[in-house]
Amino acid sequence: MKDLELLLKNIKNKALLPVYFLHGGESYYIDIAVKSLENDVLTEDEKSFGQTVLYGKDTSIPEIISLAQQFPMFGELNLIIVKEAQDLKLGEDELKSLEFYVENPVPTTVLVFAHKHKKLDSRKKITKILTKNNWIFLSEPVKDYQLAKWIADECKANQIKTAPNISHLLADYLGNDLSRIANELGKLKMVMKEGQELDEKLVETHIGISKDFNVFELQKALGNKNHAAALRIAFFMGKSPKTNPFPMIIGNLYNYFSNIIIYHTMHGQSPQVMAAAMNVNPYFIKDFAESARFYPLKHATRIISLLREADLKNKGLGANQIDDAELLRELTYKILNVDRLKVSV
Repeated sequence: MKDLELLLKNIKNKALLPVYFLHGGESYYIDIAVKSLENDVLTEDEKSFGQTVLYGKDTSIPEIISLAQQFPMFGELNLIIVKEAQDLKLGEDELKSLEFYVENPVPTTVLVFAHKHKKLDSRKKITKILTKNNWIFLSEPVKDYQLAKWIADECKANQIKTAPNISHLLADYLGNDLSRIANELGKLKMVMKEGQELDEKLVETHIGISKDFNVFELQKALGNKNHAAALRIAFFMGKSPKTNPFPMIIGNLYNYFSNIIIYHTMHGQSPQVMAAAMNVNPYFIKDFAESARFYPLKHATRIISLLREADLKNKGLGANQIDDAELLRELTYKILNVDRLKVSV
């Protein structure tokens, strides 16, 4: 969510708005903002008579507005939080009522809507009113290519020192569920000793991602053309399809060999420039340099075709019920022997 830190700071400093409309596809930031409003607006004594929590499916706009228009019985503020506001009925009459209230809010009420999983329609008058007053806050999902950086920033914010590849490992195996990632990082911080580095062993022990049989180890073995190691890793990864979903493996290998192609085409430029083009840490450029020795540009391009072919087979096209484990072993073998294969590109 844009300007989340400023939003939280203002809440903590009691620089409050009469209306907060939190909306968008990423619920994690909405939950953080709502938690801050629940914890920092009223004291524990004030909450018992000044804080009301409603749920969209169990309430209505008329009920919400009726509560919002009441003046505090005790204290200075009423805090009304509508959770799961996406479940509210927002017909023409409801929208008109809400528009009227937002244009004339009660100064002693803080009205909060937590509208998760989707945006409020930007064409609606209510959205334009909220936007004009800066009372609406959009929470958008982190894009896949930004996820590793987001995890690295979270680790830094939580003072968790990490090995270079950990943020990428967590991004690929935990997906873009920010709440889950934050919970896992919280658990890891609790078990880590002061000054200890978060490495693959800790991740395996406390999250369950194998330090020996994961997509990064597969990439490393393929990148060095270590036939025995790559085939062994592919075999054991294939035995745990839930932990190692085939589409995730394909996506990672596609990025990996695409970066080898980028390395070939940008050869001679600085590691920083190449790293920016690849969207990776410059630390990893030496690995792509090593892999580029084993995979000339022609072969790396052929591997992209192999990956596309495997992806189609995984989706049931051009293959007769080949399971993911067999597909992964077949793909690994073909990549290792790409110089001997004829692949159309």
